[in-house]
Amino acid sequence: MHTLTQTLVLAAVLLQPAGSLGFSAPAGWHTRPAASSMRVAEFVVPKTSGDTDDAELIVYFFGGSGGGADANIDRWIGQMQQPDGGASKDKARRDAQTINGLKVTTVDVSGTYVAEMRPGAAEHFNKPGYRLRAAVVETPRGAYYIKMTGPAKTMAAADADWKKFLSTLRFQA
Repeated sequence: MHTLTQTLVLAAVLLQPAGSLGFSAPAGWHTRPAASSMRVAEFVVPKTSGDTDDAELIVYFFGGSGGGADANIDRWIGQMQQPDGGASKDKARRDAQTINGLKVTTVDVSGTYVAEMRPGAAEHFNKPGYRLRAAVVETPRGAYYIKMTGPAKTMAAADADWKKFLSTLRFQA
């Protein structure tokens, strides 16, 4: 026997529109196996000459949950610290646009990348000179979350590819 909450959750899942977010990766980005079932896709963005690390782009889907655009953008901004001790939220650039009928909210912020190495882990990255670009894509099935991080120089070199990737976002029923 189901509880009312279980019944409502099951009904919500059954009523959720079929389909998924479609996209095309730019030439030069390499796919890698998804590290978890919540990751729809992962890409390695090759480093630029002089950088020691590649950048990465991950597309997440949490089954229609995962929080709204503002909460996620605030969390991503919190994963960056400023060398001068200032607030990353004051340096972050936010934007909202419609791409192929989908509302897409983006953020772009540079600094020292200090996110948890794994969700809930005590260990954090300490990557100065990094840049984070992310997007919340609202689809009929729920929000998808796209996060790209890497050395600032590599991220700047991939600027046109980031924009090209976003331009290919579409909901496939």
